[in-house]
Amino acid sequence: MRNQGHSWEETRDRINEEITSGRLAADTRLPSEPELCVLYGVRRHSLRKALAALVSEGKLRVEHGRGTFVERAPLLNYVIGTRTRWRENLMSQGLTASGETLAELTLPASTRVAAALEIEKDAPVHARSWRGFANDLPISMGWAYHDTQRFPDLPERRRSESSITQVYRSYGITDYRRQRTTVFTRLASEHEASMLMLRPGQSVLVVQKIDADLDGIPIGFSEAVWAGDRVQFTFETDQPTVMTERHGDV
Repeated sequence: MRNQGHSWEETRDRINEEITSGRLAADTRLPSEPELCVLYGVRRHSLRKALAALVSEGKLRVEHGRGTFVERAPLLNYVIGTRTRWRENLMSQGLTASGETLAELTLPASTRVAAALEIEKDAPVHARSWRGFANDLPISMGWAYHDTQRFPDLPERRRSESSITQVYRSYGITDYRRQRTTVFTRLASEHEASMLMLRPGQSVLVVQKIDADLDGIPIGFSEAVWAGDRVQFTFETDQPTVMTERHGDV
């Protein structure tokens, strides 16, 4: 019996999985139809049907005279408001949130960190470098800073709790709000591109944020770099938000 190849639905799902996982990055041009037929073991008619379905879903785009490209549709719509929470943002969209700690240090607060936390310059702060994932695809990385005087054993508690919200609760902070958010763009460094699976020279979104307790006292400051083609930010309008754009190193 002659092998009829994979169905168009199977082919659609395979290509979609490669887009979702990041193996096919935004703006990647797909190979020619004959090459795709061999690659996915599918007949040309089924391939065309699979590609048409992905175009209609916004996963691919056709540029006449140039070919078929992976669309820039973001993986995540991240909502920023007074009660922004990483895990809840992803879970509400059916995504699995996970993260890893890259480094933990105690160091003197820089001028910028001290101003954000409203502490003395060079006062000791806990500094944690991390990388965040959505469905195992890296979408962000950055540094978070906390005052050691207010949170003396924060690193130990962070390792035993599932989120920073739970850590704050262990210190008696039952609720907190986003006090300030600043967003700007720049080119990814070589290290950032490697860690976030980006193309060399691709832009990233940098998000600096200050969280404060309900008395308005800052409790945490962080700066994160986001893969720009995998996320869009939606800002709720119940608080002022500072947005700037600049290029260059932070």
